[in-house]
Amino acid sequence: MGTSGTAASADRAGNSDALENLARVGLIAYGVVHLLLAWLSLQLAWGGGGGSADQSGAMATLAAQPFGKLLLWVLALGLLALAVWQLAEVLRHRAGLQASGDARKDALATIAKAIAKTVIYLVLAYTAIRFATGGGQSSSGQEEQTVAGVLGWPGGRYLVGAAALALLGVGAYLVHKGVTKRFLKEIETAEASATQRRLIERLGQVGYPAKGVALAVVGGLLGWAAITFDSDKAGGLDDAMQTILSAPFGQALLTLVALGIAAFGVFCLFRARFPERT
Repeated sequence: MGTSGTAASADRAGNSDALENLARVGLIAYGVVHLLLAWLSLQLAWGGGGGSADQSGAMATLAAQPFGKLLLWVLALGLLALAVWQLAEVLRHRAGLQASGDARKDALATIAKAIAKTVIYLVLAYTAIRFATGGGQSSSGQEEQTVAGVLGWPGGRYLVGAAALALLGVGAYLVHKGVTKRFLKEIETAEASATQRRLIERLGQVGYPAKGVALAVVGGLLGWAAITFDSDKAGGLDDAMQTILSAPFGQALLTLVALGIAAFGVFCLFRARFPERT
């Protein structure tokens, strides 16, 4: 099958009703994960205890609920559908790599973002499956162990530093995306009411920068671990939330970040209601 045939198959796969409906479930699941993250972050900010303020903590919270493991399987299925949806985007824009100038740059950017999203969705789906099968555990300390292993490789410090720069870049991009309202390209609001459109816009303006700040803090921790050659300085999202809390006016700052992540979660629910048409 040639490139055009592959692209046509990708178009059919990406636009199939069954996959679109599963992707809607995945977007709802993605939104729920962020709402749980927001709740855990608020508990951390106000001394309410609870689990780790990261994806593993969110999955553990869901697993502890009635029918939680069944919900985790539904969540995993939806996230896998989102991953397939993004892979279809990669195939759909592959032909653009043969172009030149701005068309090639646009294709490269689209493919890079689709691959990154695919990895994120697959990791979250894997985490959901682990907790659904009873094999999940807190991610506390896992980041440090991973970074310690990488730092032991030849040139490992530079790999950790590159990962830190990548996270800082993604965080900055998400902030920019929220400020410039570029997220509106990912949602079709023609059928939404004027009130819904205003709400969607505000949610994105608040949600994307908040998520960007959280990821940038993770990147900063990772960068500091590379600079000091100390894996104990690295950390994941829970450590980033702890870092925000320890800053001046940390309780207020963490509360704002948590509310922003909640806004992003609700935005995902609207994306499921009004998906992008390609």
